[in-house]
Amino acid sequence: MSVVPRTFAIILTVFLCGFFAGCASLAPHAPGTALKRSGDEIIVAGQLFHTGTRVITWLDPQGYDAYRVERRFSPLAESSWEKTQQATKELTTPNRYSMRAAPLSSEEQERMRGGGWDLPTLQRVIDQFVIHYDECGVSKVCFNVLHDHRGLSVQFMLDVDGTIYQTLDVKERARQATIANDRSIGIEIANIGAYAPKSASVLGEWYTKDANGKMVLRIPQSVGDAWIYTPHYVGYPARNEPVVGVIQGQELMQYDYTPEQYKALINLTATLCKIFPKLTCDYPHDEKGNLINRKLPDSEYKNYHGVLGHYHVQTNKIDPGPAFNWSYYINSVRSVMAQ
Repeated sequence: MSVVPRTFAIILTVFLCGFFAGCASLAPHAPGTALKRSGDEIIVAGQLFHTGTRVITWLDPQGYDAYRVERRFSPLAESSWEKTQQATKELTTPNRYSMRAAPLSSEEQERMRGGGWDLPTLQRVIDQFVIHYDECGVSKVCFNVLHDHRGLSVQFMLDVDGTIYQTLDVKERARQATIANDRSIGIEIANIGAYAPKSASVLGEWYTKDANGKMVLRIPQSVGDAWIYTPHYVGYPARNEPVVGVIQGQELMQYDYTPEQYKALINLTATLCKIFPKLTCDYPHDEKGNLINRKLPDSEYKNYHGVLGHYHVQTNKIDPGPAFNWSYYINSVRSVMAQ
């Protein structure tokens, strides 16, 4: 064999090996192969990230889809945007979310609008995680209120059994906390809320003692089928007695969240803090480490990067209420991250 054909054969062999290796890296599975998720993933700029806790996304059969225009809980024939405009005046636009435009340059806005977010840009923008209670008691009712009646949205909902529902990609600007929307991620935790002690009778509609004297969550019949993911779920607040505390200068009473909710929230928060470097694993506190239980002054809020309550953002809000155990929550998140 002459030198030229032999050299050509070597080059051809190297090329074919590289070509097929490249094809293999692009398509390691046969076309049409289903990709099975573990069931704990959240979606961030189109990428999947494990959380270690159950997550149902808007793509899943039992999910809540905030991308949909129609009202979720009205009859199908009455749910279109045209019918919705006739039925309610509070919904002024078919979209319940928008783009995180404010932190972006004009060039970046055009790029994100046309081709979607890249993770590094999103990591530069997000630096807050806002904790709400939904005052609805269960996530089903929460989504109904937000989506069908108020034209609002939130990236995550956390039901009483610890199931996390993701309604939007984290890249979207959900309408959940006014001035925080462009830079934050929000979560609505299922809890009927906090009330002044003299007007806390609603708590008696949601909580009662069982035969052993333990306080148990009782979803009122008026809710109907609550769509709790865990079959035959029975929920107990993490503390047996109601918690009384002061938020925004008001004395309030509230039952604690369930242990399942704390566990899921801790895992989700650890995940978000790892994904977003600017999201500090901390909560608003003074120099002595005491929780700040009011809205942050504008200058402090502007420079705050971390986890915070809805009441830290707005003076007219009191969620997640006095029962939310901030120190336990954040210390547990730090422990998970350290692992």
